Amino acid sequence: MTSYRNSEPVPPIMQGSPPKMVPPKLDWDRGPWNRWAFQHIREILPTVEVWRGNGHRRRFERTEVDLDALPVSDSTGQPTTLAGLLDETYTDGFLVLKDGKIAYERYCNGMTERTLHLSQSMAKSVTGSVFGILAGRGLIDPALPVTTYLPELEATGWAGASVQHVLDMTTGVRFSEEYTDRYSDIGQVDVASGWKPVPPGSDPAFEWPSHMFELILRLKKTSRRHGAAFEYRSIETDVLAFIMERVTGKRLAQLVSEELWQKLGADESACFTVDSAGYAIADGGFNATLRDYGRFGQLILDNGGGVVPADWIEATRTGRHGPDFSPSLPQGSYRNQFWIEDPRSRALMCRGVFGQLIHIDWNTRMVVVKLSSYPDFINIAYSVATMKAVHAIGAALG
Repeated sequence: MTSYRNSEPVPPIMQGSPPKMVPPKLDWDRGPWNRWAFQHIREILPTVEVWRGNGHRRRFERTEVDLDALPVSDSTGQPTTLAGLLDETYTDGFLVLKDGKIAYERYCNGMTERTLHLSQSMAKSVTGSVFGILAGRGLIDPALPVTTYLPELEATGWAGASVQHVLDMTTGVRFSEEYTDRYSDIGQVDVASGWKPVPPGSDPAFEWPSHMFELILRLKKTSRRHGAAFEYRSIETDVLAFIMERVTGKRLAQLVSEELWQKLGADESACFTVDSAGYAIADGGFNATLRDYGRFGQLILDNGGGVVPADWIEATRTGRHGPDFSPSLPQGSYRNQFWIEDPRSRALMCRGVFGQLIHIDWNTRMVVVKLSSYPDFINIAYSVATMKAVHAIGAALG
């Protein structure tokens, strides 16, 4: 079955009692199933709460502008409107904050202001920000070897790598981020994380990892010297999270709750998916509401708001840039678990597969959040069109 856009008829996924169309365990994250699943993770996978606490909620003022008809380009470069692009790119929620106020907010595909939506790899930036808080406190030194904190990794490809190498994804550890290959390293993450069962019909001699740390310990090879080049590998974020847990004696969900979520004035408690050992999946298992993702982006735009160290954010905005950094970010860079759009704007980005985005731009004083459920893991044309639309919104709002 193919996926469907918001303007198209909606199949009765998980409708009725009992429902007749239930997402398959092996493909719940693929279209069309992800259009339902990304908003209902707690009904599919085991999760742990990231408590918002009993404190304040950061209320947004509203200075709304109707941007539905804003002229932008679609994924083929043809003229369309912002509303048209949001439909084309399988949008579930879209938020624009200008000067800390809501300028534009749209919910699609059944999503509401209270719905938790899967972040995919935007979770890396959440994890990296809490890491920055701990580093600012002197609990972790990014210049030290990874094995200072996780001595077990001396027998892995991380031997000789610094923590900063892990933060920037410049270790030489061999790891395949081939999403469509179920036997690739990232395919094994699906099983180790508890997201997917062992694929039916798989080689009975193949030993699948039972949890995330077991998979980390198996990664013993390197493909280059540490620090030589950036290569996007999700497992690096999980290494960071285990360092954080080892140093503090607390689990990741508790750290994110106490150090970040209770302080940014969240509307709702968030959650992480967990593996069989109770480990919260740092590289992509975080779930939160549209506005709370906006609150996180605004906190970063406010140079940490006294929560994340301002010097950590400044350092994060400085990276080794292109050319040809990535197909959708030719002048981009990567630092401290954030993407940097280009060396001129130094705008930060949290990005995740299937179309997740938080764009944070100091020049326009704007945060844009897009939550999506693309049919495919990556669609470069959708990503490029979305970035052009973000710039068009910035120009329109002045």
